[in-house]
Amino acid sequence: MLSMTRIGLAPVLGYLIIEEDFNIALGVFALAGLTDLLDGFIARNWASQKSALGSALDPLADKILISILYVSLTYADLIPVPLTYMIISRDVMLIAAVFYVRYRTLPTPRTLSKYFNPCYATARLKPTFISKVNTAVQLILVAASLAAPVFNYADSIYLQILWCFTAFTTAASAYSYYHYGRKTVQVIKGR
Repeated sequence: MLSMTRIGLAPVLGYLIIEEDFNIALGVFALAGLTDLLDGFIARNWASQKSALGSALDPLADKILISILYVSLTYADLIPVPLTYMIISRDVMLIAAVFYVRYRTLPTPRTLSKYFNPCYATARLKPTFISKVNTAVQLILVAASLAAPVFNYADSIYLQILWCFTAFTTAASAYSYYHYGRKTVQVIKGR
């Protein structure tokens, strides 16, 4: 339910940013962040609330939210195009790798119903440390970029430094998945 709320808030946020309603967008972004924190807290503390569907929807909701935020903030000239291209390209490559691993770990006969069934888990991707850092940095950049027009610091050198740091952690994260590859994938036996 919380992941679906985040997915539903993503286009609303995109619209608010494109319409340059940054005050409300900042509040909606905070609400989306709160649903993510609450979702993680509930999953960690109440085992009965964990589900295969939820574990598939949570990262999907995050990717949808981040992608829409970066595209709309780039449209509003608050984040540079090359940085958004870099972030989305990395995510597309990760998603393609996940689809490939999913295909390779499905037992035969491989069917579409098995492939797209989130309750039939065959592998788990373990994020690298730099990937976790990158996620935090990307979210900080989104929050700072959303707040920039509200608090009049859109041309700040500190925001530009944050762009560079985000680019660095994004590249390092992509490299870490390439370098550590198989070590980041845990195949679930007995499926």
